[in-house]
Amino acid sequence: MKLVVLDRDGVINFDSDRFIKAPDEWRPIPGSLEAIALLNQSGYRVAVATNQSGIGRGLLDMAAFNAINDKMTRQLAQVGGRIDAIFYCPHAADAQCACRKPMPGMLREIGRRFNSDLKAVPAVGDALRDLQAANAVGATPILVTTGKGKLTLKEKELPESTQIFDDLAAVARRLVS
Repeated sequence: MKLVVLDRDGVINFDSDRFIKAPDEWRPIPGSLEAIALLNQSGYRVAVATNQSGIGRGLLDMAAFNAINDKMTRQLAQVGGRIDAIFYCPHAADAQCACRKPMPGMLREIGRRFNSDLKAVPAVGDALRDLQAANAVGATPILVTTGKGKLTLKEKELPESTQIFDDLAAVARRLVS
């Protein structure tokens, strides 16, 4: 089984410093939905791993979070794609939980649920914490320069094996080539 792990905000959809709190705030990055469909058509299972501290902070509730993800999956289905599972951490940064990236707990859970060793599995994110979580489980950290990616690119601490692409569409084309 081929598996790819994607962060949501900043990779699939435009991010916001004020959080994505409602379906009308969720807007896909051009080409991202088609990229997921291309991955699906090439035999990839797609898992999303997303920090959602807005839930823990009370900025959105589970109904709103689910409605946002429903919008994403409906729009994705319209272009022939699907997400096989969405994993999220609802905790605020100060919660010291094991699931909030850069901690690897969420990715380890993906590995368990998909019965997959994450070694060399592509893990795509736009923030240093996404790359650090990927690196911690032996996945291949991939940075996209959408979302916070251009700022992240300036970090001095990128994992050594980080691959860098303009966007998810470029990642998908490389993975299926």
